[in-house]
Amino acid sequence: MDAPTDNRARYAVIAGNGSFPFLVLDAARDQGIEPLVVAIKEETFPEISQKAPNVHWLSLGEVSKLIELLSAEGVEKVVLAGQVKHAQIFSSIKPDGLVSRALAGLHRKNTDALIGAFVRMLEGRGIRVVDSTLFLKALLAEAGPMTQRAPDESEKSDIAFGREMAKKIAGLDIGQTVVVADHAVVAVEAMEGTDRAIERAATLSNGRRLVVVKVSKPKQDMRFDVPVIGPTTIEVMQRSNASVLAVDAAKTLLFERTRLLVAANQAGIAVFGMKD
Repeated sequence: MDAPTDNRARYAVIAGNGSFPFLVLDAARDQGIEPLVVAIKEETFPEISQKAPNVHWLSLGEVSKLIELLSAEGVEKVVLAGQVKHAQIFSSIKPDGLVSRALAGLHRKNTDALIGAFVRMLEGRGIRVVDSTLFLKALLAEAGPMTQRAPDESEKSDIAFGREMAKKIAGLDIGQTVVVADHAVVAVEAMEGTDRAIERAATLSNGRRLVVVKVSKPKQDMRFDVPVIGPTTIEVMQRSNASVLAVDAAKTLLFERTRLLVAANQAGIAVFGMKD
């Protein structure tokens, strides 16, 4: 088991977009670890340069350079922190030879297949990819109500229905969120992300109360693609007449947790952790 206090190991953080990499860096330092930072040119926020003394910028297609860098720096463990937008699958980024050969061997080019191939490339060279929540356990959702208001019976019924539907979608690696109204799936998340799926549901629901259910995959690999929710989702929900946000307990990260829950309480939105 990986121990976050193991500061003898050399860690690297491969930073995608969003606040995830920033939170990981802060939490790692709080635990006495100064990771190497590799930023993705097409994804990482430029402010990451203010968080580390030396940030290495590489393109998504430069996996050979990445492996050379990690080996030269003596990196033993890697944390994948931050999203790489699914639409990058269709971008014009030029892959290096290593990436091209890996892609040629894939029958599917969904999230699990692509990231799984990347992880295998690293681990095949002795570099372990560890649980992406390793330094952020305090931000994982707990089971039950996390807000002042708990879901009512009607909302609980929609949560149970939505979770059943969302698990099936997540198992197909299409998305991890469904938006439900009165036991009907109004919107399913695909490449556009959770917030846009909620906004789309609002245009289709004719003002009905919505319930947002975001799940982990049936066999969730905590090394990558872990479900994440932040305060912006609460703002979108408030505009969209969504009254409940239900997430899988112990497998979903709540970014800016205090701000998120304060905003939910002010909006009367119930945030609820589902358990198996």
